[in-house]
Order: sequence, then structure tokens, then C-alpha cells
Amino acid sequence: MKIAIGNDRAGFQLKEFIRDKLRQQGIQIEDFGCHYPTPHDYPVYALKVAKRVALEEFDYGILICGTGIGMSVSANKIKGVRAALCSNTQYAELSRRHNNANALCLGGRMTEPYIALEIVKKFISTPFDGDTPAGQRHKRRVEMIDSIEN
Repeated sequence: MKIAIGNDRAGFQLKEFIRDKLRQQGIQIEDFGCHYPTPHDYPVYALKVAKRVALEEFDYGILICGTGIGMSVSANKIKGVRAALCSNTQYAELSRRHNNANALCLGGRMTEPYIALEIVKKFISTPFDGDTPAGQRHKRRVEMIDSIEN
């Protein structure tokens, strides 16, 4: 599994924590920054990660800013990216099962590190239900979302 991760200043500490924990678990993760807790503009990092996810160079993206909202709005401007702002594991699971989300957005000022890590684990371990007979409605809806982009 390959994951791209990016952040702004408000997401710096949480990004460092999540990146290190995932690497300890043997997950390949590329850090697209920011690399210092100094002011940075979140759209820059959302674009870096989202483009790579859209090109399918990475299985998932993780984007962290103060609330996660700015990263989510920015990443969702890239065709092929379905970024989900998740504040708990149930959102993470359902964003994968129902929406085939490929980028997870977190709020560095909103989410405690170990809770965020559980959200990440749930997100990356949950399959998309659209590939099952019972999940055909989810596949159809994701296809409808994709058609809006076109």
C-alpha cells in the first residue's frame, strides 16, 4: 500500500505523528509537506497530494489542515479525487464503503492524534462496497459523481 500525505502548518504535528506510525507498520508513505511548522497555504499541499492520487500513483491520500475543510474543498477540485473529511471511524468506514473515497482529510486542531490514527486505519482497511452485488447502488452513485466531473 502506498499513501501520499500532505499538510499545512496547522496539520504539521498530526501529520508527523500519523506518518511515523504508518511507517512503523510497514506502510509506504510519501510526505509531500509542509515540512516545518511555519505558515503555508493548504491548497498547495492539497494539490500535490490530490494530483498524485488522481494519477493512481498512490492508493490513498491523507490531507491535514486545521479543520480538514480547506484540504477537502481543495482536493475535491481535482478530477478523480473523492476526498472525505472524517471526524470519526464511522465516517471513515462509510466514506470508503459508499463513496469509494480515495483521500482522507483530517483536522489537526480538531482531532486527537490517537483518534486520528484510528480513523486512518479504518479508512485504509475498508473496501468499497460497489464491487459487491449488494453494493451496486454505491457503484452507480460514484459513477454519477464521476460524470459530474466530465
